[in-house]
Amino acid sequence: MRHDTAPVPPGGTLGILGGGQLGRMIALAAARLGIRAVVLAPEADPPAGQVCRHIRGDYTDREALDALADAADVVTVEFENVPDAALDALAPIVPVRPGARAFAIARDRLNEKTFVNGLGIGTAPFQAVDKPMDLARAAALIGTPAILKTRQFGYDGKGQAKLSASDPAAFDAAMREIGSAPAILEGFVDFAREVSVIVARGVDGAVAAYDPVENVHRNHILHTSTVPSALTTAQAAEAVRMAEAIATALDYVGVMGVEMFVARDGGLLVNEIAPRVHNSGHWTLEACAVSQFEQHVRAVCGWPLGSPARHSGAVMTNLIGNEAHAWREIVAEPGAALHLYGKAEARAGRKMGHVTRLTGPSSGARQG
Repeated sequence: MRHDTAPVPPGGTLGILGGGQLGRMIALAAARLGIRAVVLAPEADPPAGQVCRHIRGDYTDREALDALADAADVVTVEFENVPDAALDALAPIVPVRPGARAFAIARDRLNEKTFVNGLGIGTAPFQAVDKPMDLARAAALIGTPAILKTRQFGYDGKGQAKLSASDPAAFDAAMREIGSAPAILEGFVDFAREVSVIVARGVDGAVAAYDPVENVHRNHILHTSTVPSALTTAQAAEAVRMAEAIATALDYVGVMGVEMFVARDGGLLVNEIAPRVHNSGHWTLEACAVSQFEQHVRAVCGWPLGSPARHSGAVMTNLIGNEAHAWREIVAEPGAALHLYGKAEARAGRKMGHVTRLTGPSSGARQG
């Protein structure tokens, strides 16, 4: 069993549960440091499998999990909904970073918000909705408008329904929309902007956060991330403090994204925790000496964290569906850095790639 905290040296192997674009970019960052990568994913041709070894198997396939554990010095995860069975099978054999507790909290919205509030950090008001009859009680406590969200498996706007009125017909419609799954009702936040902080924590407990970014969503999917954000110096410092407090309280190892609302009164509320590298941190590939992906590899492999300082401002734009077909125009654009994820089919709402445009030397960026 490999449970020591000695660094994984160059020539070692990082295992990754999940073969999507995040796993792909983690594998590429590992290669830059001389570390091999191997991914476990059920797809025949996952994006990450195009750049590193691919073990094809379900996440609960014990034979595939054993093969991953045998190949890897440490295992990480590129998506939060990894089955408990996979983590339980791997943990006795090989270090898994971040650990199971982070996933148990972050992938369940009720656990997540309860945990964050327990740190003295604000969120939207919320109430548990375990069964349809709970919704009327929750709406009476929170009021409307409000958002009904499934406790698990929601992303990019999936598993959500807006509740605009407190009446039986509205309750029934909202519950049907989310499939009557266990849920929470969140009070509607009239926010001025959305921001996020990418924070890393190492095996030794060291923390490092990138400058907060301002995010714009379209159809519940991230459209752009811009740095520097419009936060004041005090707001930016508070956003970083909150993210670092969450990572430390979780005894987290790796990179995580912490999404926040900026309320009209200037206060900050945590919206979601993502226990993995995050879409809103892709700009770090071009604007920082150490990207979020390299930072994650460093953290989970037991290396010292790098500086999160940025040398430039940046705007990262997601390429959704057919937007990726404009690759010729993008690569012809001076200064545009294109990343395509190797997905064969451009479907509506599917993240096919992103492009980052630097906006000039940084001014007032935090220096690590």
